[in-house]
Amino acid sequence: MARLKNKVAVITGAASGFGEGMAKRFAEEGAQVVVADLNAKGAERVAGEIGQAALPVTADVSLKSDIDAMVATAMDAHGRIDIMVNNAGFTHTNQSMLDVDEATFDLIAAVNMKAIYFAALAVVPIMEKQGGGSIITTASTAGLRPRPGLTWYNASKGWAVTATKSMAVELAPKNIRVNCLCPVAGETGMLAQFMGEDTPEKRAQFRASVPLGRLSTPLDIANAALWLASDEAAFITGVALEVDGGRCI
Repeated sequence: MARLKNKVAVITGAASGFGEGMAKRFAEEGAQVVVADLNAKGAERVAGEIGQAALPVTADVSLKSDIDAMVATAMDAHGRIDIMVNNAGFTHTNQSMLDVDEATFDLIAAVNMKAIYFAALAVVPIMEKQGGGSIITTASTAGLRPRPGLTWYNASKGWAVTATKSMAVELAPKNIRVNCLCPVAGETGMLAQFMGEDTPEKRAQFRASVPLGRLSTPLDIANAALWLASDEAAFITGVALEVDGGRCI
């Protein structure tokens, strides 16, 4: 239970869902975790449940100033950052691509795309100075196998996959590994938006499209992220890891 011993991880969107699962799982494996989220009370709750290994930080990842402050807080507390998890995400409700307003489109771009850029600007120089690190982004099966009704969200996740692969190639000489996770929809707060409505019938229809017969859970994603963050994956970079029960086959 110490695969991340002596490592410091910053996780965005960590007040709920996949991010909460990662924060708790990483701490179980010995990491010091910065629990970052726009939801301050949620971040404090998760950090409180983890204990001394966690530090809550309020951050809006669409703002460079907030990401810079988040990274500075992590450095002030721990003096290093070994793992940066870009997990915060946003989606529009399942609907016609023509009905998504510009403000929603801009927020998707800011949270799902630009935040990765801001985080890289902040942590890559730190990781390079340390001699290496790991950057992980929560992308989506939507970026690999787009479905109707989520066009602009799909596109943002496809961007995240390409950014991951390109960053991996460029940062490899600095010993910074860059990977992303592609989960199928799970039991998180965004599920209703993905499906358009959250009903037993819709859930059954969605589950039927997953060969293993269920939705993803935060623990599924956390375990995959844990492996990518650990030294066990020291030779893994540029991967878009499908955590989807076979959905993308």
